[in-house]
Amino acid sequence: MFALNLKNKTTMTENTEYWSIYAEQTPNPETMKFVFNKMILPEEAEDYPSKEKANASPIAKSLFEFSFVNGVFVMNNFITITRAPETEWHEITPIIKEFLKAYVEAGEPISYKSDKSNIEGADNVIVAQILDILDTYIKPAVENDGGMISFKSFNEESGLVTVELKGSCSGCPSSTVTLKKGIEGLLTRMVPQVKEVVAESL
Repeated sequence: MFALNLKNKTTMTENTEYWSIYAEQTPNPETMKFVFNKMILPEEAEDYPSKEKANASPIAKSLFEFSFVNGVFVMNNFITITRAPETEWHEITPIIKEFLKAYVEAGEPISYKSDKSNIEGADNVIVAQILDILDTYIKPAVENDGGMISFKSFNEESGLVTVELKGSCSGCPSSTVTLKKGIEGLLTRMVPQVKEVVAESL
């Protein structure tokens, strides 16, 4: 586990910009969004629902050393953490903030991943429309709530769009309503070929 005593850490950058972190509630009461004043994982998103799956992310692996952490989602300038049952946010939030601030100020690595997978069917006209709508209208709102939505597939015969929800959206009580009334409603109005939207994580 990453140690908080970093006085002798050689990776510490002298005269670095000041790092600040604040906690923000999400629509999912089981998750909290911790927002940094700078990017930690630009143009990427990584979801780790368990400790066993966190080997690619040093920061997630370290967070799972805390018994109260049940899930970690890393993206842009924030980390969304899922708490363990019967854990109170007011008790663990200061601990998480202190850990995260020390971690980033020490220059510790965020992720070992480097490749970005290509989106299947992105050259299809309809898929391109769907991606554009997701990027323009839907992703910013979802990210603002500490989560992420990503396109998985589109079936031209059935009109079915499959997406994946991560971060605070995964397991959120309101995510089904958001998916059907918000995302599905928008896509079916703007892209007539789309008939239904489903999410893999629901």
